[in-house]
Amino acid sequence: MVLRSIVSGALVSLSLVLAPQAMAAGNAQAGAALVKARCQMCHVFNKGQKPTIAPNLNGVNGRKAGSSDFAQYSPALKASGIVWNAAKLDTFLQAPNKMVPGTKMVISLPDATQRADVVAFLVSNK
Repeated sequence: MVLRSIVSGALVSLSLVLAPQAMAAGNAQAGAALVKARCQMCHVFNKGQKPTIAPNLNGVNGRKAGSSDFAQYSPALKASGIVWNAAKLDTFLQAPNKMVPGTKMVISLPDATQRADVVAFLVSNK
């Protein structure tokens, strides 16, 4: 009984340690294809490229939400205080209006594998 509790506790601890790594294990190449199919209609991704109807996501990892030269951010996103990283991008892409009520972002990626791939692409796109 004691051994079972120790093993169960160790497994829970291990899953908490490995969970962020599992989320970040996306395929950036597959993410690039998904971005082209699902995101490129609004966003641009090349350094220096002028934003159109949504912000340029080049270098988004480590950037404060609402801080690029895109002029049409929602007040909610600008005031969110979010600094984008893989975990926050994953949460946002899963349900943008749940994370930032009032955001203009209306597209979500409910599939965890697709999100991991898109996040891997966004993190690598510098």
